Amino acid sequence: VQLQASGGGLVQTGGPLRLSCAASGRTVNSIGLGWFRQAPGKEREFVGRIAWRDSSTDYADSVKGRFAISKDNAKNMMYLQMNSLKPEDTAVYYCAYHFRGSKNVVTGYDYWGPGTLVTVSS
Repeated sequence: VQLQASGGGLVQTGGPLRLSCAASGRTVNSIGLGWFRQAPGKEREFVGRIAWRDSSTDYADSVKGRFAISKDNAKNMMYLQMNSLKPEDTAVYYCAYHFRGSKNVVTGYDYWGPGTLVTVSS
């Protein structure tokens, strides 16, 4: 099982960016797929998650209304559309499978792929 995030780059404040997460397959016991991010010197934090069962989504308060998660089951892809980006969104973004517990807790996720760096210039 592998996950690969891509699509990061340098963007100006207020601009959009779309990240992709390629999944090698859906694990049997996973509940969904999630996005996390980690800024320099900070802990990894929850961004959002999409559930397999009904494609429902949940977001951190800091990105609600600006970010949107979607998935394409046929392509085994998940996307993070980021709009109205702010300098504080600068971080390495990761995707992972959600297996257990609360959706916003890092320890409930496994199969973390390499992250992709998003830099928002002010």
